[in-house]
Amino acid sequence: MTIATAPAKIILFGEHAVVYGRAAIAVPITHVQATATVQDEPPGSGCTIVAADLNSTARLADAASDDPLATAVRKTLARLAWDGPEPDVTITLRSTIPIASGMGSGAAVSTALVRALSAHLGTLLNDDIVSATVFEVEKLYHGTPSGIDNMVIAHARPLFFVRNKFIETFLLKVPLNMVIADTGIRSSTKAVVGDVRAAWEANPERYDNLFKAMGQISVMGRPALENGEHAALGALMDGNQWLLSQLGVSSSQVDRLVLAAQRAGAMGAKLSGAGRGGSVIALVNKETQNAVTEAMLQAGAKSVTLTVIS
Repeated sequence: MTIATAPAKIILFGEHAVVYGRAAIAVPITHVQATATVQDEPPGSGCTIVAADLNSTARLADAASDDPLATAVRKTLARLAWDGPEPDVTITLRSTIPIASGMGSGAAVSTALVRALSAHLGTLLNDDIVSATVFEVEKLYHGTPSGIDNMVIAHARPLFFVRNKFIETFLLKVPLNMVIADTGIRSSTKAVVGDVRAAWEANPERYDNLFKAMGQISVMGRPALENGEHAALGALMDGNQWLLSQLGVSSSQVDRLVLAAQRAGAMGAKLSGAGRGGSVIALVNKETQNAVTEAMLQAGAKSVTLTVIS
């Protein structure tokens, strides 16, 4: 038996803008994770994929070409230059990451699967190869993914990212205390990204200016993160949220949670991910974390968790 895990993620700055070549910053969230377990089966059994949380079981041989989990298996075998019959294994997947919440649940499940299967078959793939393999699966989930989710989850470290140009992990001198609230509204990244693209095509000058401003916030956010300048970081989060609202990807429930967090003492708050639901993140300290947690629950959050990013 071989077991591998992968963390969730949140995007601190630059969602949507990252698709258009602007900088973004994402960080791993380790208190929730995806787990993949690979177990040998008798010869001739073939490969079976069990998505335990969804009560779904499928044979690899019968899965459609656009099935994400089957695609992750096939892409992994291709990476390994596997030229024999499909391996006789059962792959069981579990995850504590909320689905469609902006926390990279699909990328995390794929990352855990790729790692566990490749290790079980005798090869330890490095982080970059794991990320590149998962990116192929992300295309099925998101249409035109930026690549930031698979990169930050595969590397499990804070990441400064410019699509097709610059990728760099970095360290935080001071840990971040972050409250993550689930709006309870499931949002399709593929649909929201498609709507933003249509709006950009209709008015490229306006949207390019918004993307540029978001990218500048990401550039300013990196030294604030690295040096523990949390007041500045919170102000940048608030600014990024305003730009996301102008982009049309916020929602009334997101706005309620952001305002509740700010009024309760959060240094900054914003949506994280595609928007129109999903998660809202708030930067807090030990003195404000309880008040912010309670305020977001009172404002209608389905659940609220506190995490420390280091």
